[in-house]
Amino acid sequence: MTDNAEHNAFFTLRHGLPRQSPGSDVTTRHLLSLAGPLPARPRVLDLGCGPGRSALLLAAEAGAEVTAVDLHEPFLAELRAAAKERGLADAIRTVKGDMGELPCPDGSFDLLWAEGSAYIIGFDTALRSWRHLLAPGGTLVLTECGWTTDTPSPQARAFWADHYELRTTEENSRAAEAAGYTVVGVYQLPESDWDEYYGPLAAKADMADLARPGMPEAVAGARAEIAQRREHGGEYGYVGYVLQPRDTSGWLTRPETAADRAEVYAVNAAAFPTEAEAELVDALRADRAARLPGLSYVAEAADGTVVAYALLTRCHVDGAPALALAPVAVRPPYQRQGAGAAVVRAVLQAARARGERLVLVLGHPEYYPRFGFTSASGYGIRPGFDAPDEAMMALVLDDSSPVPTGTIKYPAAFGV
Repeated sequence: MTDNAEHNAFFTLRHGLPRQSPGSDVTTRHLLSLAGPLPARPRVLDLGCGPGRSALLLAAEAGAEVTAVDLHEPFLAELRAAAKERGLADAIRTVKGDMGELPCPDGSFDLLWAEGSAYIIGFDTALRSWRHLLAPGGTLVLTECGWTTDTPSPQARAFWADHYELRTTEENSRAAEAAGYTVVGVYQLPESDWDEYYGPLAAKADMADLARPGMPEAVAGARAEIAQRREHGGEYGYVGYVLQPRDTSGWLTRPETAADRAEVYAVNAAAFPTEAEAELVDALRADRAARLPGLSYVAEAADGTVVAYALLTRCHVDGAPALALAPVAVRPPYQRQGAGAAVVRAVLQAARARGERLVLVLGHPEYYPRFGFTSASGYGIRPGFDAPDEAMMALVLDDSSPVPTGTIKYPAAFGV
């Protein structure tokens, strides 16, 4: 018997099943509720989507724009057919690819979703390799099988030793925190979620053609898995984890207050060759049409010194409201230590929470893409003055409606 025959039989046994791991629509909805507020049309990446039961629900009920990734093309074909049948074809894009090596820009998604699939590359690897894909304020939701007892039986240990190294919920939560996440929520999947997976799988195994190469082995494996759950299901289970990246730079970020103004002036004056940027901040504060409460942030050192600053003000793209990110400043002794990145992420997250849709920045093309910025010209957006194309960048916070195109009109204080 060839490995290829067994591989084909394994997937043949699972084609047409609604799920490829324990779960339910009820659980998907509950995990979604734990993820908290999302943009009106959140960008979702469903990793290891299988036939796409979660992708379909997220598109239909969360209004999400879903990118669904799997290496098995027949599963993606099932998803495309189901999406078309439900009128969701425009909301779901399928991608055949390796979930561990996705060529997506940093900050591309508001929500990463992985029900029953992280084990393929390993829980810890998934946490490390997926984090950069999250936009400011984004959330990672995944389910993972683990021990529900500190003393699993020898039989259960022996079974899982041949399949996957299980840990307890506490151990996985600690691993998530060590990887730089805050554990927002944890949810133990009910036994009925196992029935939703094993019930259809058992029925498919009963009807399988055992004359097909590799099928006897595939059926035996499925039945052994189901029997193990029946006999030792109290010792392990699936748990949903709702995680949000934590700022691990060590910098405290917060909205600017009136008491910070002198220090903010000093930060900007020290960071740039002249005091022009510091004076620009004062002028923007005085412009009621440009100033937006809660969108100027500082980063503090441990002793309370303000070391970095980022400001978002109202601008427009052919009349449509947008935000201008400028200035971003860090005191020279604290540069290249993460303070600037921390304050930029904080102010972008605040903008997203306000429901803002678009941020523009004229800056270093090797720095700002880490936050999800890409060339503004790619959206048909241009400045009203000469600037290198690669330096004029845009970040779409909410693409639930078309991104405005045209010329940027900055507040008068910018003098452009």
